[in-house]
Amino acid sequence: MFNTIKLLAFTALLLVSALLSQVVIAANGDRVAYRLLIDDAIGPATEDYIVRAMDQAAQQQAELVVIRMDTPGGLDTAMRGIIKHITNSSVPVVTYVAPSGSRAASAGTYILYASHIAAMAPGTNLGAATPVKIGGLSPPDVTDKDKKADKDKTEKTAKKDPMQSKIINDAVAYIRGLAEMRGRNQEWAEKAVREAASLQASEALKLNVIDIVATGMADLLVQINGRKVNVQGRERILDTTGLTMREINPDWRSRLLSVITNPNVAYILMLLGIYGLILEFSNPGAIVPGTVGAIALLLAMYSFQLLPINYAGMGLILLGVALMLGEAFQPSFGILGIGGTVAFVIGSIILMDTDVPGLGIDLSVIITFTLSSALLFIFVVGMAIKARRRPVVSGAEELLGGEAVVLQDFEHEGRVAIHGETWRAASDLPLQKDQAVEVVSIKGLILHVKPVSTSSQE
Repeated sequence: MFNTIKLLAFTALLLVSALLSQVVIAANGDRVAYRLLIDDAIGPATEDYIVRAMDQAAQQQAELVVIRMDTPGGLDTAMRGIIKHITNSSVPVVTYVAPSGSRAASAGTYILYASHIAAMAPGTNLGAATPVKIGGLSPPDVTDKDKKADKDKTEKTAKKDPMQSKIINDAVAYIRGLAEMRGRNQEWAEKAVREAASLQASEALKLNVIDIVATGMADLLVQINGRKVNVQGRERILDTTGLTMREINPDWRSRLLSVITNPNVAYILMLLGIYGLILEFSNPGAIVPGTVGAIALLLAMYSFQLLPINYAGMGLILLGVALMLGEAFQPSFGILGIGGTVAFVIGSIILMDTDVPGLGIDLSVIITFTLSSALLFIFVVGMAIKARRRPVVSGAEELLGGEAVVLQDFEHEGRVAIHGETWRAASDLPLQKDQAVEVVSIKGLILHVKPVSTSSQE
């Protein structure tokens, strides 16, 4: 009996030990930090990737999200979508500008200000947050004289154009609000917008623009350990000891979105769609050009709804294509072709309604497709149309309307010679040898003919 009790106690102890070890393992497994990466211009694909990765981190109850960033800026809509997710996140977000030589320009500055912890590596910079439609991005190493000139120019422009003034004031209010929420330097934030000011990491730390200068990810985790952050209105103390860092890379959906929302790719898809449909309509039944063109055009339309498109540029491109097609159908000594080429080039240049680096169409792509479009529509399509208008010179169709010679007398059926060939022929009238007849129709291998004299009288 005593041995049985000892055995049961030992078994219970083993079960309790196993359960405790599982709890410890689960607890250790739950202590995860997710690392995300922004290393290019911020666009729709970046927003999709960051938002869905942060949702995944929240579902997995991650301790921390670290966004390593190197960006020249990006689209305002995508930037605001990312910031809205950061400010409403249940997981603390650390934005880290790294490695050395990286930058958080324009939209990157706003995201840095919105994060719970703002960190930079030595040799990095931030700033130049002026909306690009007003004054564009200033280089990070501009002199004080250049900054003053930019400020004076921006202020004069804003006075002349109330809409531009509204855009700048809205951007200032937005970044000051983010600075106030995170307890960071509001005055410099406004300066970054109005004067396109920039700072290197050490200066940003002194001016309370960022919280930490860290030499690497390990150093970053050590420095933020024990820091207090406000997450959804509640104070939270960060504990980074024993954290497992996991990297979330863009999945196939984000990668596909990144490809098709590249302005160069979207532009090419649009033109391929136009080419495909034109070839399908000019040669009905080809199927392949129409199918490929329709798919490409739909992908381009999806991309354009996410990108800042200038519809005047789109209209000029379509006008250019129409004029070049007009030159192919109705030659005008080059007037329509030249006008179409000019409209096509201008429309392509102004198609993207933004000056954000990385979100424009390369000039080499525009030149290549302008020349190829002119060649396709003016010469290739034109030659195809001319070839279609020429009379048929081979095949059975060429016999229609041709003149044949009767080889022997016959009343209903006999033989005739045409183009050096002998054919069976049928006629409603009696025909004599060596009489000239005209081919009226073809049924199988029999030509229906009638005398040429009858045809001329008709």
